[in-house]
Amino acid sequence: MGGFWLIHLLGYNLSVAVAVGFIALAGVAAEFGVVMLVYLDNALEPWRNEGRLNTLDDLKAAIEEGAVLRIRPKAMTVATIFAGLLPIMLFGGVGSEVMRRIAAPMVGGMITAPLLSLFVIPAIYLLWRQRGLRRGEPSEEGASVRDAEAVPTG
Repeated sequence: MGGFWLIHLLGYNLSVAVAVGFIALAGVAAEFGVVMLVYLDNALEPWRNEGRLNTLDDLKAAIEEGAVLRIRPKAMTVATIFAGLLPIMLFGGVGSEVMRRIAAPMVGGMITAPLLSLFVIPAIYLLWRQRGLRRGEPSEEGASVRDAEAVPTG
């Protein structure tokens, strides 16, 4: 949404250059989401292995722990993208008119994409993972491990 807002504020029309900027933004946003899911899964694993993932509060604490680990790397990624694209947005030169249209969606999107991956993705992940806790069952990954331990082998 930030990319569309900045395109609108700058008065740019949708063009091939703007579309290229949105394609680049989509790649970065997808990377943000995938890496956030990896961090959330990795944060749940020790809780599950130690048997501490029993209540909704435990699940929330584990998800919060995983999401907090992503703040610094995400801030560094956003700062690097801003540092690389703001000179393109602010200064003129040969080809700057086209390059501004490519950079604008990325600059605008770097405002909203990190917020999406830091707040919305963990909230959806919580909703997804709490299904098993409501029924008093372990999560999918934990179910196979616990079921295998409970079955006596002969």
